[in-house]
Amino acid sequence: MRLPIYQIDAFTDHAFAGNPAAVMLLDGWLPEAILQAIAAENNLAETAFVVREPEGWRIRWFTPACEVDLCGHATLASAHVLFEQNPDLVQITFQSRSGPLAVDRQGDLLVLDFPSRPPVAVAPPPGLEEALGAAVGEVWKARDLVAVLEDEAAVKNLSPDMAAVARMDDFAVVATAPGDAADFVSRFFGPRVGVPEDPVTGSAHSTLVPFWARRLGRSRLRALQVSPRGGELICELRGDRVAIGGRAVKVLEGTFIL
Repeated sequence: MRLPIYQIDAFTDHAFAGNPAAVMLLDGWLPEAILQAIAAENNLAETAFVVREPEGWRIRWFTPACEVDLCGHATLASAHVLFEQNPDLVQITFQSRSGPLAVDRQGDLLVLDFPSRPPVAVAPPPGLEEALGAAVGEVWKARDLVAVLEDEAAVKNLSPDMAAVARMDDFAVVATAPGDAADFVSRFFGPRVGVPEDPVTGSAHSTLVPFWARRLGRSRLRALQVSPRGGELICELRGDRVAIGGRAVKVLEGTFIL
């Protein structure tokens, strides 16, 4: 069996930056064990599988270790592939485990329409500061645990103990702070789900955008994920939804042989 595969750098306008995702367009769903094995073989933070069903495109996302319920950069990457193949389209809606997810094409900017997942304040879990190797000012939680640090430099300089982060009970730990050249910055650590550090994490911004919009008193925000690869996200809080905009670049097109 030969399956087309694409590798897309998402949330960047040039290769070797942003967050790489594999995208595979399938004629029908393969067994879940095969999907998971393909994602492990790709060994990227996410592999997105897309199937055209009667009601439209359906998308599923797999890390090398498990299936997840929401992924921003691989959705952006999948939309980039479909828009390239269907140049007359200006909007794509994916059906997913997190409901319908629309992607609008606005020139070279692709804008995701994602659910808003505001966090709630929680007590710092034991061992969090030791795992991150930094002082934490506040802790909030939605799907991910959100650690608020003092400033951008503190986020950039993190060198977490990944084994300790993996022992935390949460899906992932997101470190965030006010930005210098952007409204806020972040980094994302998810060793529990096979992603020690995700370069740019759209789904985390479903939580970060409502958090920072409330704190900064405005709905439109520019965000930077200050991982070593780095990426830019243009965001807007729209009630119970979050718009997350970014660019994408195709860096590989080939065939996966089963």
